Amino acid sequence: MSDPVTHALTERARPSDWLEITSMDLDAQGVARRPDGKVVFVDGALPTEWVSAQTHRRKNQWEQATLTEIHQHSPLRVEPRCPHFGLHAGACGGCKMQHLEPSAQVAMKQRVLEDNLWHLAKVRPEGLLRPIAGPAWGYRYRARLSVRYVHKKGEVLIGFHERKSRYVADMRECHVLPASVSRLLLPLRALIHGMQARETCPQIELAMGDTVIALVLRHLEPLSADDLDRLRAFAAQHAEAGQRIQWWLQPKGPDTVHLLNASSDEPVLAYRLPEFGMQMPFKPTDFTQVNPFINQVLVSRALRLLDVRPHERVIDWFCGLGNFTLPLATQAREVLGIEGSEALVARSRENLARHEAENGALAPTRFVARNLFEMTPEMLTADGSADKWLVDPPREGAFALVKALADLHQAALAGSRVSAETWTPPARIVYVSCNPATLARDAGLIVHQAGYRCTAAGVVNMFPHTAHVESIAVFERH
Repeated sequence: MSDPVTHALTERARPSDWLEITSMDLDAQGVARRPDGKVVFVDGALPTEWVSAQTHRRKNQWEQATLTEIHQHSPLRVEPRCPHFGLHAGACGGCKMQHLEPSAQVAMKQRVLEDNLWHLAKVRPEGLLRPIAGPAWGYRYRARLSVRYVHKKGEVLIGFHERKSRYVADMRECHVLPASVSRLLLPLRALIHGMQARETCPQIELAMGDTVIALVLRHLEPLSADDLDRLRAFAAQHAEAGQRIQWWLQPKGPDTVHLLNASSDEPVLAYRLPEFGMQMPFKPTDFTQVNPFINQVLVSRALRLLDVRPHERVIDWFCGLGNFTLPLATQAREVLGIEGSEALVARSRENLARHEAENGALAPTRFVARNLFEMTPEMLTADGSADKWLVDPPREGAFALVKALADLHQAALAGSRVSAETWTPPARIVYVSCNPATLARDAGLIVHQAGYRCTAAGVVNMFPHTAHVESIAVFERH
């Protein structure tokens, strides 16, 4: 790369093919414009930089290009920690932003959130929440690692995919995984290489709890007795003080996952919510947040923003395992958790019963299963009024739910009678999102059609060094 001092040329002296990077997009690509106005997305470039780039895809309105030289560096550019990060062939695609200073990553994500809310929904929050941020390294307690036996190399690769490729990166270390897991990457490669089933094990899913590293081995053919013995020996050899390794086997779909050698003394896979005195057991294929450090802060922040009072009823939509529901039950008069999966609802009920058995009763709490992507106004009123809502949908958002809310509001404005005359909308909604585009879409309905204003919004840096934007927004009824 060129020295920025040497190349600090005046605008008049800059070659015409240099590109000025003015912003970043959702995929962490630098954005520039040619003199004719055509947009160029430059992988690896940062705002304020002047660069040269090689175009590899052209459309009428835009181009995609790869960085070839930096003529003027951004002051926010840093040296990536991981040797597998970069634009070179074979580079790991697990991270996209290690070259950008961590606090600048958060600022960029905040801008992405604000831009989505305004450009997609014409919603501007009345206030911005302080970003929720935490450790930049060793935070990823969940991961899906591909496994591939490469005949030409005669070795096994285990890791994330290469950038923009279906090939598995040759990962020997990973700095976003906990150090105890990163240290397992090479031993895992040796383990799989020595197994008879090395060509029929395409994936290892990681789920880490407070005292357990759970490794879910997907295998396409039954494992031999020798291979099972190798798994057991690996778990015994690599266990560390205070942390066990568990092998789980997945012969077919997620419902077939089972613990190898289950016994009564096996520790439970769980994460903690210490502010609420809660331990949340889960199975390795259950959905839980990737970053437990940020999740603890997120739950506390969401409940403070919701500001639940002892006399209030709360509904937790898309409740999952009860990540928000059970803490809410320490504050509210009554809590209803609603989720689309019968299996998750069953796990939520187990967690509720376990907590009450160990710590005493919570507020009356009920979990029900319902397809939340097919909500109607009639279904909404049938669930009864609630003073507050907590909404935490998947990437698809909560369109059907907020449309039903908006339809009820519009019907009331038109003087129509709803099916339950005593039903009233919640006074406050806290919406936790993992996709700023669907949050913006839903916020548009909530603000422009359902009678709310967006009082605050901010980002949650759940995935440092990636372009993933998690956020939280607060809506108050007029």
